[in-house]
Amino acid sequence: MTPLDDTLFDAPTPLMVLVRPQMGENIGAAARAMLNFGCARMRVVAPRDGWPNPRATAMASGASPVLERAGHFDSVAEAIADCDYVYATPARGRGLTKPVRTPERAMQEARALSAAGKRVAVLFGPERAGLENPDVARAQAIMTVPVNPAFYSLNLAQCVLLVAYEFARADTDTPAEVLEMAGTDFATAIEREKLGDHVEARLEAAGFFHPSAKAPTMRLALRNMWARLALTRADVQTLHGMLRQIARGAEAGREAPATQPPLEPPSRSD
Repeated sequence: MTPLDDTLFDAPTPLMVLVRPQMGENIGAAARAMLNFGCARMRVVAPRDGWPNPRATAMASGASPVLERAGHFDSVAEAIADCDYVYATPARGRGLTKPVRTPERAMQEARALSAAGKRVAVLFGPERAGLENPDVARAQAIMTVPVNPAFYSLNLAQCVLLVAYEFARADTDTPAEVLEMAGTDFATAIEREKLGDHVEARLEAAGFFHPSAKAPTMRLALRNMWARLALTRADVQTLHGMLRQIARGAEAGREAPATQPPLEPPSRSD
């Protein structure tokens, strides 16, 4: 595994603040989730089983440097004392008047704040009941995920992963969709045109364009269909081959001599 670049820990990414986490395994899994999306700055507030936590280290695997450099604090107030903007992630509404944002919107804002030199933190609550009101009250905004209201609780590491992903996605140039070309190219306009000619010739021979008054509209619809399809050169060659084989089969069928149907066996008489 490639060693972690030290600059990753100085990057302007949100501080992921785990408040009173209960299970070391979840802390380690959160570290892995953070590192998957380029976030390496973790702070841990009053973990139930002390710090450092060997179970967290074991679960973190290659992300253990995140734990080694994580800040350890006794209170939320200490953990966010140097932060300019804080988001809280309560499991459900806490009856406090605050702006509520989706992770997507919040992390777009967080990236803009970070780019302006502001230090941003995200508070994640303990597994059992989530953040308490005094924790949420210290945040400037609430971040909430539109989950199933009948089952709204997210695992700690899942929640951290979702937030880290949205932060990374807010400034990615990764295209939303990529077509793997598998060693070939898209068909050119003239290649699609020739395929259309071939298809129409075969359909004409089969009597498809009937009645003749509708033939121009039918041909136009076919041309429009070929233009919509993202055909590769290999696709075009395959379709030409299919059409030629269909034509050969039809020709062979016309040339085959007529055969007499098999005689039925005589019925037995009792």
